[in-house]
Amino acid sequence: MLLHNLRIAWKSLKRNRALSVLIVTGIALGVAVSTTFATVRHSYAKDPIPTRSDVLYYVRLDSWDPLKPYPGADSTLPPTQVTYRDMAAIMKSDIPRRQSGMFKTALYVYPDPKIGRPFREIVRLCTSDFFPMFDVPMLYGSGWDRKADAAPEPVVVLSREMNDKLFGGKNSVGKTVRMSDREFRVVGVMGDWLPSVKFYDLTQNIIDVPETIYMPFNFVKPMQLRTFGNSDGWGSSGGLSGFDGFLQSESCWLQMWVELPDRASVEKYKDFLSAYVLDQKKHGRFQRPLNNRVSTVREWMRDQRVVPPETTAMLILSLLFLGVCAVNLVGLLLGKFLSRSSEVGVRRALGASRADIFLQHVVECELIGIVGGAIGLLLSLGALLFLNQWLKTTVTRGDFFRLDVPMILLSIGLSLAAGLAAGLYPAWRTCRLAPAAHLSLQ
Repeated sequence: MLLHNLRIAWKSLKRNRALSVLIVTGIALGVAVSTTFATVRHSYAKDPIPTRSDVLYYVRLDSWDPLKPYPGADSTLPPTQVTYRDMAAIMKSDIPRRQSGMFKTALYVYPDPKIGRPFREIVRLCTSDFFPMFDVPMLYGSGWDRKADAAPEPVVVLSREMNDKLFGGKNSVGKTVRMSDREFRVVGVMGDWLPSVKFYDLTQNIIDVPETIYMPFNFVKPMQLRTFGNSDGWGSSGGLSGFDGFLQSESCWLQMWVELPDRASVEKYKDFLSAYVLDQKKHGRFQRPLNNRVSTVREWMRDQRVVPPETTAMLILSLLFLGVCAVNLVGLLLGKFLSRSSEVGVRRALGASRADIFLQHVVECELIGIVGGAIGLLLSLGALLFLNQWLKTTVTRGDFFRLDVPMILLSIGLSLAAGLAAGLYPAWRTCRLAPAAHLSLQ
C-alpha cells in the first residue's frame, strides 16, 4: 500500500512541476537554515571526550582577592585556573586515579638544518597521566612514565604533524629534538587526536588544535618557563623575587585535571580540597568564602560558556523560519490537492475510505518533505563548508562544523515534520469532501 501511495505521489509531483518545485524549494530552504544552525550549535555543545567525560573533573580554588570577586560574567565562580603553589600541594593527593597540572609555553625548536630553520612552537607541559587520562591515541611509542615526571627526564611526545615535519613521518621514537638549549628524546608520537573543542584548556581559543609537542611539567623550574596562555594574578610573592617569586605568587595560570572513578572518590576529593583550603586560611591565604569547584567536563564547558548564546538564538530563529515556510506552503498544497477533487471522487466512489485518501495525501506531503530535506541537506553542507573555510582564516583548524549522524537524523526529522505540518490540513480537507461533491465537478 505504501509503495502504491508513493508511486501516486511521485506522479502527482511530476504532473505540476512548477508548483512542486516551489513547494520543495520552500521546504529545502527551511531545512537548510535549521540544519546549518543546529550543526553550528551542536559542534560547540557536544561532548568532546564521550568515552571518559564521566570520570574527568576540572579543579578550581578561590584564592582570589578577598576585597573583590574574580572578574567575569558570573561573580560566584572562582578563578578559571590555579596557582603553582596550590597545584603542587594538591598534586600530593593519592585520591585521584590520575591527575595533571598543565600549561602551555613557547619554545624554539632546532630541527636538522637539512629540514629547515629554527622555529617557535607552542609546547604543553603536563604529567605522564595526561595521555591515558584524555585517551590520547599513539601512533608510535607511548607517553613517558611517572619516573620521568619526577626527575624530570628530557623526553617529549610529538603530534603526528610535528613528527611529519621533523622526521618525515617515520617512527622517531628514540631520536632527539633540540628545544631551547636542551636535547629531548622522543618517546611517543600521537595518532590523530582532535577533540571537538579544546576542553582541557578552555582559557583561550576553545576550537584550536591541540599542541604539537608535550614535555614533563617539572621542567618549569630548571628552564624557568612561563605560560604562553592566560595568567590572572592579584597578590605578590611575599618578598621573593624573580622566577621563584612568580611561582609563589597568587598568579593563577595552571589548568588542573583529575580522574575520579566514582562518586565516593569525588566526595572524598572535595573533602580533601576543603581541608587544604581551611589549612591555608590559617596562614593568611584564601580569605574569601570556601568556593572550591570539582567540575565535570560539561559543567566546565558551561561555566566557560563554550556554547555562544548567539548560536542558541540563531537555532531558535531558524526553527521558526522553518515553521513559517511550512505554514506558507499550506495554501499551495491545499490548492494542489483540491484541484484533483474529481480524481478523489472517483476513488471514493470505487470504495476508497477517507483514511485511504488522507494517507495518500500525507504520503505525498512526506515525499515532498524528503525531497526538500535532501536538497536542504546539500545546501547545509555547502553553508558549513563556507563556515569552515572562513574559520581557517582565524584558527588553525577548518573542520570544526561537521554534519555528523545526529545532525543528519535531525535534518531528516525536520524534513518529515515540515512536510507533515504543511500537508496535514490540506490532506484532511481533501478527505472530508463527500464523493458526490467530487463527482459533480466532472
